[in-house]
Amino acid sequence: MKKQTLFISIVLHALLLTAVYILQGVIFPFLRINGLVPLMLPIVSTGIALYEGRYTGGVSGLFAGILCDISFNQPVGVFTVFLTFSGLLVGTLADTVILRGFVTYFISCAVVLLGSAFVQLFPLIALPDQNIPLQAIISTTIQQTIYSLIFALPIWFFVQALGKYTDRVSPSGRVY
Repeated sequence: MKKQTLFISIVLHALLLTAVYILQGVIFPFLRINGLVPLMLPIVSTGIALYEGRYTGGVSGLFAGILCDISFNQPVGVFTVFLTFSGLLVGTLADTVILRGFVTYFISCAVVLLGSAFVQLFPLIALPDQNIPLQAIISTTIQQTIYSLIFALPIWFFVQALGKYTDRVSPSGRVY
């Protein structure tokens, strides 16, 4: 029975990541606002890390990072490393220091999205031949973060429900 519920939990995580990947990579490039596409996979991995802890958060961050690298055609591993690290960090903080709730989720998502936008735009800063003003890069980072945060609320319902299901499957004494 436990193997079956673990398998169901893994399938649900994979379905959530796949659905958000399809939205982020296939549908939202046609719904650009000011030339920006929202980053939704970092929101999912942050929510999973917050509600399920460091190990599940790290693994979901790893897969969300791989999907982001594929989706945004970034240098190999940039998002993978960043989202894995942020999943481990948010999950560790949730296991030890911070409370799990919507406010914490929203703040964590904002911080991870700012970092993700910075990681995405870092080559524009680092490469000297780009000649793009720093103010434009900062403005784009803030705009993309705000645009992406719009999707934090609908995604929150899914990651919270998934966290509650996983906690029911293997109770850890967490309070939501």
